[in-house]
Amino acid sequence: MSTLSSLAAETRWLDGVGHAALVAAGEVTPAELAEAAIERIEALDGPLNAVNIRWFDHARSVAAGALPDGAFRGVPFLLKDLWAAYEGQRMSNGNPALAAAGYVAPADTTLVERHRAAGLVILGRTASPEFGSVPTTEPIAWGPTRNPWDTSRSPGGSSGGSAAAVAAGMVPLAHASDGGGSIRIPAAACGLVGLKPSQGRVTTGPLRAESGLGVEHCVSRTVRDTAALLDATHGPGVGDSVIAPPPARPYLDEIGRDPGRLRIGVLDHNPRGLPVDVECTLAVRRTAELLAGLGHHVEDGFPAVLTDTSFGRHFGVMWSTNMAGSINTIADQLGRPATADDFEPVNWAMAEMARGLTGVEYAAALAAVATYRRQIQAWWLVDGWDILLTPTLGELPTLIGEFANNPADPLAPSRRSAPFVPFTPAFNASGQPAISLPLHWTAEGLPVGLQFVAAYGREDLLIRLAAQLEAAAPWAEHYRRLG
Repeated sequence: MSTLSSLAAETRWLDGVGHAALVAAGEVTPAELAEAAIERIEALDGPLNAVNIRWFDHARSVAAGALPDGAFRGVPFLLKDLWAAYEGQRMSNGNPALAAAGYVAPADTTLVERHRAAGLVILGRTASPEFGSVPTTEPIAWGPTRNPWDTSRSPGGSSGGSAAAVAAGMVPLAHASDGGGSIRIPAAACGLVGLKPSQGRVTTGPLRAESGLGVEHCVSRTVRDTAALLDATHGPGVGDSVIAPPPARPYLDEIGRDPGRLRIGVLDHNPRGLPVDVECTLAVRRTAELLAGLGHHVEDGFPAVLTDTSFGRHFGVMWSTNMAGSINTIADQLGRPATADDFEPVNWAMAEMARGLTGVEYAAALAAVATYRRQIQAWWLVDGWDILLTPTLGELPTLIGEFANNPADPLAPSRRSAPFVPFTPAFNASGQPAISLPLHWTAEGLPVGLQFVAAYGREDLLIRLAAQLEAAAPWAEHYRRLG
C-alpha cells in the first residue's frame, strides 16, 4: 500500500457523521473528502477488488458543485452493483453479459435519489455476486472480492464489495441490500454494523418489484451512521404496498437512549440440526453474558417454528422465481433473448427450476411463508420477548472458491449456503428488522458477527440496544489493525 496523504489517512477511520461534521464546520470541502476517498480506493483496493465500477471524474464534478444541504453533505459513498440505478452510470448486477454490454442506467431509483438528496457523493459501485444469489462475492463478471481481515477468505455476500470497502477504510459507509442475509452476512464477515430494516421501511421502487424478501440500507462501522442514514432514506415510494409504521422520533435520537431491561432469547445452535462453528457459539455465549451484565433478562429461547425444515423449500420457490424474473429483466436491458451463456450456471439452474413450477405451487409457497411469518412474529408479539440473539453466521468467513460454479452440478453453491447462513433468511421471510454487530473476534483476528432481531417495525429498539453494546464493548479499535 502506498503512503496516504494526510487528509486521506486522517479521515480513513472517521465515520460518515464525522465526515459531515467536518464539512459543516468548514474544516474541509466535499471536494477534498471525495479526493481523499478516491486516493484510498486507488491505494487499498488492489488486493481486495471491492470497487468494480468507478466514476471518479463525475464524483469530482458533483463534489465541487452545489450539493444538497442534507445530513451527509459531502460524505463519500459507494453503491452496490445490484439494482441501485444511478442515472447515466454503469450497472451490471454482477452479470457478465450486462457488464460486457456496458449497460447504463436511464434513471435513479428512489433510494438513490434520497442518497443524493442527503448530500452523499457517490464515487462508484461495489462488487456483488450475480443477482445477489449466493452469500459470497465472487462473480464471474468481475472476479472474487477478498476479505480485508484475511485475503484468502470471502467478505461474504451479496453486499461483499461494500463490506470490504468499508472495513478497509475506503469510505465510511456504503449501500447494501438484503434478500436472505446480504447486509448481515458481509457485515459479520467483515466486522461491521449491518442493519436489515423492516420490510417496507425503505422503498425499493420504482424499478425493483416488492419481492416479499428484499430490503435495502447500508453497511457501516458505527451505529450512528446506520441510524443517521436510515433517517435520511426511510419511507415509502410511489405505489408501495408494504409500508412500515413511521418512527416515533429520528433514529439518530435513539443513540444513548436507555433500551430498558429487555427480555432476550438466546439461540446458539442451528435449529435445523446442522453444525455451528464453535467460535460462533462462543460469541453468542459471551454476548449473552455481556447483555446480562448490562441488566437485561437473558435466557435460552427462540421461536419454535425456526426448526421447521420445510421452510427452506418454500423459500427456495420464492428465491428461484425471483431469479427467473431477474433473468427476464436482464434480457430486456440487453434488448435480446437471454441464453444460458449469459448467466452463471447456479442462477440459470434456479431460473429453470422456477420455470418448471406451476402458479399453484408458487401460490402455495407464498401461503406457507405467510403462515411461517405469523408464527415467527408471535414469539415477540404474543409470547412477550423483546430481542432474539443468534450468531449471524454458522461458520467463519469462507475461503475463496468454496461457492464456485460447477456446470456439472449447478446448484452446488446453493446447497453450500445452508450451513453458512442458517440464521438470516427467516427474518427476510418474517419482514422483521435484524442487525449484525461485530462483538467477537477470534484469536486469529477474524470478526464474528452477532445477530439481534426485534419485532416488526422496531428498528428504534435495535438501534438503542446496538448503541448500548457499542459503548460497552467498542469495536472501533479493531479496524486500525488493518493499517
